[in-house]
Amino acid sequence: MDRHVNRVALLGSTGSVGTQTLDVARHLGNRVRIVALAAGHNAGLLSRQMAEFRPRLYCSLSLSGPDTSGARAATLEEIASDEGVDTVVIATSGIVGLGPALAALRRGKTVALANKEPLVMAGGIVMETARRFGGRVIPVDSEHSAIFQCLLGEQSPVRRLLLTASGGPFRDYSTESLAAVSVEETLAHPVWSMGRKITVDSATLMNKGLEVIEAHWLFNVPLDRIEVVVHPQCLIHSMVEFDDGSVKAQMSEPSMTLPIQYALTHPVRVASLTRPLGWSQPVSLSFEPADATRFPCLRLAREAGAAGRTYPAALCGADEAAVALFLQQRISFTGIADLVEQAVGAHCPGDGASLDAVLDAAGWGYSFVMARAAIVDTEDAAQPRARL
Repeated sequence: MDRHVNRVALLGSTGSVGTQTLDVARHLGNRVRIVALAAGHNAGLLSRQMAEFRPRLYCSLSLSGPDTSGARAATLEEIASDEGVDTVVIATSGIVGLGPALAALRRGKTVALANKEPLVMAGGIVMETARRFGGRVIPVDSEHSAIFQCLLGEQSPVRRLLLTASGGPFRDYSTESLAAVSVEETLAHPVWSMGRKITVDSATLMNKGLEVIEAHWLFNVPLDRIEVVVHPQCLIHSMVEFDDGSVKAQMSEPSMTLPIQYALTHPVRVASLTRPLGWSQPVSLSFEPADATRFPCLRLAREAGAAGRTYPAALCGADEAAVALFLQQRISFTGIADLVEQAVGAHCPGDGASLDAVLDAAGWGYSFVMARAAIVDTEDAAQPRARL
């Protein structure tokens, strides 16, 4: 095989980022070869992907039978550490991405990271593993990809990182209105097409809080020098302000295909599936502060990041459970932040220096929220009252 071909393992191939990664792979042609695919319960789509890309390895929670296109079943960690893999794209949802990310980095591989939880829960462990074994983390999130690109070639001190946010579908809602929004309204993001969990996190602004923690670890910038600004047009994907007052921004049409492709071809740029920006008509760019009062998840994530230890892991576990409850219509939209705040407030932190401690804290946060919701369900059955 040509040594310039990037041999890619794609974890989370049937989700939003995963399917867009395969679009990019088709576009890049012989620059990329998909050598492993992993997915959850969408066996039908995974089977079609395997028939098209003919990977050597696969992992599935539901695929069974002989129709595996000759691929060998493996765990996520086995796929991530396989010697025939150059780049591991982590496009899974939730905590499951942490183990394979570390397995890949221990083998000195490139991890193209679209999943937030590994860096949020265990940023110190992840980045130290990369440093120790010569691995590399390239962000796939549009915001962190933008900062990554803005920092290339720069040696000057960074004054601030400015993470942009669309504001989600409810940026103009009152606190009272937020309590009544439905699951369907929440999943109808005005700009980005994403998976269900991250779409809810985008609406609560939890995703921006998690991105602040991610940026701290990725770029070694203190949390108090990372700001979130609402930019409804979603044309500037993030900015870097340097000590001399200069600000660099990365701009493009809002599409995940560009950051995905850059992670796979870095440092080379090639024509992408993303449409060029049009400059023949007036373009307006607006910015406003993010409101952490109406969207307390942003505040909670910042506080957990500042507290460190295992607080961010407990936050992630609690948020994963609270979002699942909301999607099941067992709690209200504002109940997500209420439950996460209760969990973080009740957490007894460990030092966060070991993977076991991180995973235990995440599991504790998840279980706390589910147990709290079960208590409320029982109370509601006995005496109906407003949901969390």
